[in-house]
Amino acid sequence: MKRRAFLVFGITAGWSLAASAQRTPARLGFLGTGAADTSGIFVEALRDGLRDNGLQEGRDYILDFGWAEGDYQRFPQFADRMVRSKADVILATTITAVRAAQRATTSIPIVMTSINDPVGNGVVKSLARPDGNTTGLASLAEDVSTKLVELLQATIPNVASIGIVLNPANPSNPSMLKRIEALIGPRTVRLRPIEIRLRNELDNAFAALRGERLDALLVLPDFMLIDAREAVIAHSLRLRMPAITNVPEYTDAGALVSYGASRRFNYRRSAYYVKRILDGVKPADLPIEQPAQIELSVNLKTANKLGISIPKAMLTRADRVID
Repeated sequence: MKRRAFLVFGITAGWSLAASAQRTPARLGFLGTGAADTSGIFVEALRDGLRDNGLQEGRDYILDFGWAEGDYQRFPQFADRMVRSKADVILATTITAVRAAQRATTSIPIVMTSINDPVGNGVVKSLARPDGNTTGLASLAEDVSTKLVELLQATIPNVASIGIVLNPANPSNPSMLKRIEALIGPRTVRLRPIEIRLRNELDNAFAALRGERLDALLVLPDFMLIDAREAVIAHSLRLRMPAITNVPEYTDAGALVSYGASRRFNYRRSAYYVKRILDGVKPADLPIEQPAQIELSVNLKTANKLGISIPKAMLTRADRVID
C-alpha cells in the first residue's frame, strides 16, 4: 500500500511538474502610440486590469512593446515583428495601429484599447458583431466632440476665435473637425486648425500662434496628443489660451475643462478582453464596449490662473473638480 501510494504521488507530482514546465506566459504585443515614459499611467492601468483578471506579469503573460513615439508610420514594422514573434494577442492604441495589425495578421486576436469610431473608420463591421480578429473598446469621442463647443461657450461666453488642435494622420480627427465646423456654421466664431503630426512639431506649431488672437483651444482626441498633454498644456497656458478636451487625463495636466471617457478606465477594461481571448473566446464573439460613464472635469487652478469664472451650474454638474 505504501509503495502504491508512493507511486501515485510520484506520478501526480511528475504531471504537476510537467504541466508547470510546459506553461509558457502569453505574449501580449502592445502597439503604443506615444513613448514609454509619458504613457506610463495607461500601461499601469492595463497591468492593473490584467491583475484584476488573475493574470500575473512574468508568470501568465509578458508585454512586448512597440513605441511609435508619435510616428504612426512605425506601426507596420512593429506589427510585423509581433507576428513573427508569435504574439498571442496584439493590443492597439489608435486607429492606425489597428489597421497595421490587421494588415499584418488575420489570425492573431487584436484588442482595441480605446478607439475613436471603430465602425465609422472601417476597422470593424459593427459594435455588436465586430467579425474578424478585432474587438475591444470604443472611446465615444466622436459623439461628444461637438459638446466641447458648448462647454467652451459656457465658460468663455464672448469667444470669437478657437484653435482646433488635431493630428491629420489620425483618420478620426479631420472628420471631428468637420462636425465642429458644421456646428459652428454661420456663427461669427473663427476656427483655426492647428495640425500636429509628430510630437517634435509642437514647438513650431504653437510658436506660429503668437501673433494670433485665439480665445481658446479645442484639443481633439488623438493618442499622440494625449501622450504629449503636458507639453500641449504648457504651450496653451504660456499663450493664455484655455484648453478644452474630451480626455479627462488632460484636465489633470492643466486643461480648463474636459468632457469624455477616462482612457485609463478603458485600458484597464481592455484586460477583460485579453483574458477572455486567452481563455479561448474568439474576438468575433466579443461585442465592442462603449464607455458607460462620460466624465465632466474642471480645473479650477487653471481657471484662477487665467482669470476665468466657471459657471456654478457647471461646477455642480462636474464629476471631478481640481482645485
